[in-house]
Amino acid sequence: MDKAKKGEISIMNNKAPALIPPPPLKFTLDQWHLNNRHRYRCSEAQQELADRLLNECQRVCEFSSETARNNKEETDHRLREKLEDIEFRKKELLRIRKEVLLESDALSMYKQRIMDALASVRRNALVICEKCLIFREHRLGIDLVRDDAEKELLKECEVIRGAESLLVRTLEQTQEQIRRLKATLYYMDHELEDKENNIRIDRHNLTLRETGLNLSIYHGASRLDPSTIELNEWEMQTNNNIVAASKEVNSARPLRCYIDRIIKQAVDDLTEQKHATDEAFRKRIEETKEAKTKLELQHSEIMRQAAEMKQNITRIEKSIAEKEGFLALAHTRMGNRCQRPGLELTRDLVEINLLKEVYELRDVVSQLQASMFEAQASLRYLLKTQIQIEEDINVKTNTLKIDEVDCMTLRQSMDYHAY
Repeated sequence: MDKAKKGEISIMNNKAPALIPPPPLKFTLDQWHLNNRHRYRCSEAQQELADRLLNECQRVCEFSSETARNNKEETDHRLREKLEDIEFRKKELLRIRKEVLLESDALSMYKQRIMDALASVRRNALVICEKCLIFREHRLGIDLVRDDAEKELLKECEVIRGAESLLVRTLEQTQEQIRRLKATLYYMDHELEDKENNIRIDRHNLTLRETGLNLSIYHGASRLDPSTIELNEWEMQTNNNIVAASKEVNSARPLRCYIDRIIKQAVDDLTEQKHATDEAFRKRIEETKEAKTKLELQHSEIMRQAAEMKQNITRIEKSIAEKEGFLALAHTRMGNRCQRPGLELTRDLVEINLLKEVYELRDVVSQLQASMFEAQASLRYLLKTQIQIEEDINVKTNTLKIDEVDCMTLRQSMDYHAY
């Protein structure tokens, strides 16, 4: 305990002595008045500066408010002008778009007309002509001839193929023009959609007020005005679309007139050739009927003559048989007279007459046999001719069936119109 107390006493003895501050400096009365005047002047200077700053701030605030108001009014005016400009260009685009759409629809109808004409030519006319040619290949014998009807049929096939080729080219031109019109419509619709969005945005901007609750200040790093297209480029884009659309409309209208002429020309050519082919068929049918009638008359005459010839042959045969009876009688008499005795076997007038009778009968029989051979040959020729005429009649009948029944009945379904 003694050691501890001794330690505490030694520590207290080692502390530094406490410092006492000097007394404050006292100023003179003049210094006090001088300080007050300085304070007054500084205060007045600050008040003047504050007044000037208040006035300047009020002026700046009023000027900025007026500037902001004028800028907003100018912007609103420009927005209205821009909206009017866009509306005007939109109306022009809609007007020319309506023309393009009407022209596209009209060309689509003309395209259908061309396709109907092509289908009629391909499925109807050409098939009928080819069938007629195939039918006429089944003519028989001498009637398998290259006549005017066949020439006109071949020519009609060429006319049909030519009309088909012309219609195909016209159809390709029409499809290309429709494609160009649709492409124009695509670009116009795209621009109309952009303008509609632009109108929506600018109309919304026009309704905004500085007191609105949905306003915000942009603090991003990118530019707030990313527009890179100049006003003249924007105007030229619309003008170019309108000019391009007008050009396509002006190209489509003459094309419709051209299609009318082409269809009319094709129908006129096909109808004219159809009439020419029908006329060739008519003449050929008349010729065939006339030839068939003449052959039928000849057939009747041949049959009559053949019947008469058969009767003639029968009559000759009967006559020969009769003459052979007379000849046998003469031979028998001469044979009997050969048995006369002695001097009775004389060459008397009876024997001479019997010899004469035998010779004359032989000549008569020979002539009758010759006549019969000629009659039989004539009958054979008549029968052969009859068969040939019957074959020719059958050939003509077959030809008439092909031309008048098959071909002409089939050709009645060929109908050309303006489609």
